Amino acid sequence: MKQRKIPLRTCVITKESLPKSELLRVVRTPEGDVQVDETGKLNGRGAYIKKDVSVLEKAQKSKMLEKRLEVEIEDSVYEEIRKIIEKWGESHYDDFRRLCNWYW
Repeated sequence: MKQRKIPLRTCVITKESLPKSELLRVVRTPEGDVQVDETGKLNGRGAYIKKDVSVLEKAQKSKMLEKRLEVEIEDSVYEEIRKIIEKWGESHYDDFRRLCNWYW
């Protein structure tokens, strides 16, 4: 049976190559708006960031996302990213706990 390739992308902050599922895509649309792209299909210039709050804080301080997308990013977008990351972290923690309980 063939193994499927796992698409890898690079985090613009940490420069790590990670599976797309572990990254969050932030997009500058052709109209100049900045949106969080959870589907990975929005049209526009995109940048990937690792789903980690410390990486998000580093991105906000260094303004690296703004440089990559060539547009100013409002605080509300950073808050939306933070909520998504925290929600993702909780669900992965629950999955990990279930797996550990099943294994032991």
